[in-house]
Amino acid sequence: MTDTPVAEMSFEQAMKELESVVDRLEHGDVPLDDSITLYERGAALKKRCEEELKRAEEKVAAIKLDSDGNPTGTTPVDAQ
Repeated sequence: MTDTPVAEMSFEQAMKELESVVDRLEHGDVPLDDSITLYERGAALKKRCEEELKRAEEKVAAIKLDSDGNPTGTTPVDAQ
C-alpha cells in the first residue's frame, strides 16, 4: 500500500493498488485488523476507479461525430 491519498491517484495508480489489496486479502495471511484496514482502503480505491471511469465515459460521450462517423469536436458535458 502507498501513502498517496486515494483522491490524488490516477485511475491506473488506484487500479494497481486495488489489485494489490485484493491479492493480499485473497491470500488470507493478513491479521484481522490489517484486513479491515485493507478492505477499507480497497473500498476507497474501487470508488476512485469508478469515479474516474465515469468521468472518462462522459468525455467519450461528448465527442461529436460527422455523418461519416469522424470526430469533429466535443460537446461540453453540461450541455448533454
